[in-house]
This record gives sequence, C-alpha cells and structure tokens, in this order.
Amino acid sequence: MDTLSYKTVSANKETANKGWVIIDAEDQILGRLATATAMILRGKNKPSFTPHADCGDNVVIINAEKVRLTGNKMDDKEYISHSGYPGGQRRITPRKLMAKKPTAVVENAVRGMLPKNRLGRALFRNMFVYAGPDHKQEAQKPREVKPNEIK
Repeated sequence: MDTLSYKTVSANKETANKGWVIIDAEDQILGRLATATAMILRGKNKPSFTPHADCGDNVVIINAEKVRLTGNKMDDKEYISHSGYPGGQRRITPRKLMAKKPTAVVENAVRGMLPKNRLGRALFRNMFVYAGPDHKQEAQKPREVKPNEIK
C-alpha cells in the first residue's frame, strides 16, 4: 500500500493558484459585498483552502462610492477612531466618510472580516478599491464576479 497517496496536500504562498477578480460594488449592500470579498481574499471559495496561508485571489472593487447601506445606517452607524491623546476620540458617520474618502467604507468593512494578525494584514494588501469605474489592473485581466453568486 502506498502511504504517500493518503497525505493531505496543503497550499502555501508559492503553490497557491492566485488569480484576479473584479467586483462591481454598484447597488450592492455593504455587508454582503464585504463578506464575499473577504471570502475570496482568504481563498475559502477554493478547494485548496489552507487557513494559515495566503491562497486567495487578488480582488479589485470598482464603484465603491455607489455601495448601499440598509436602514438608517448611513446616518446612525459611527466609525470611531482615537488619536492617542486624552479627548482624542473621533466619530464619523458613513455619509461623511464617503464624502471625504469614498473607498474607506468598503475598506473598513472588509478589514473587519479578515483575521486580526499578520496574515490578515497581508491579505488586505491583495485588495484594490476604486471609487469610480476605472482601475489600474487591466493588464492582469481580472474575471468579473458577482458577489451574490459566490458560494
């Protein structure tokens, strides 16, 4: 009996089959878009998923300024940051944040769904978010993916 046939093959950074994916965020709900994006970045949609390795695809998100939030979250939700100084806590709503930096709302949502460690920071660098329909990754020939159809 050949025992080598029973070995579990786990992917690593070198053997991962990484591709490029483009997601159009126009009229997408923020949380559902972020979960689909995080799943693709982690590689959980691939049969070769390995929890400790970067085996996910690179993701390009376009039209981030046209993402939707349900209910009154545009005005009721708050992003809290702190400068580190006493009294340095700052709060901003998604509406104001989108006026200031349209890509930040999508970036914050996806970052919160990735692991909080070295791997999560490395995975986050595989995502490129653009406010409008134009992006710089045409040379990589990304395939279009609809976030609602990812399983």
